[in-house]
Formats: sequence, structure tokens, C-alpha cells
Amino acid sequence: MSKIEQMEAELRKLSQTELRQIRALLDDRIEDELEFTPEFERAIQQSQRIWTKVELHVCASRRARERSDPDLLRQVRRSFF
Repeated sequence: MSKIEQMEAELRKLSQTELRQIRALLDDRIEDELEFTPEFERAIQQSQRIWTKVELHVCASRRARERSDPDLLRQVRRSFF
């Protein structure tokens, strides 16, 4: 019997609460082993840049609407797209 088969047999004996604890332990262990690669970091930075641009657009659009300035609103829309 392989280690995996032995573990599966033991897991069948556990309650749902115990299984959730094992799952959390395994999730934590796997997460700890993941690498924070340069590609992943670049993807995060790109996402942050996009959200910053969206936030700026939303604020500018809100200001243009509050001022009831259709020209400013058109400028804001063009600058985003």
C-alpha cells in the first residue's frame, strides 16, 4: 500500500471538522511553497496601474458631472478610451 493510499484510508476516518483542518494545513503549506515570480509581480503592478487609471477616470467624470460641464466630460471620456 502506497503512502497516498494509507493517507486516504486514514482520511476516511476523520470528521468533517478534522478534514477541514487538514485542508487548511495543506493549503497553507502549498501557498508557502509558491514562488513570487517576476512575472507575477509585473502582473500585480500592471493591475494596480489599470485600477489607478480607472479611479482617476471615475473621479474626473464625477467632477465633470457635478459641474454640469459636458465639454469636460467629453474630454475625460476621450482621455480614458
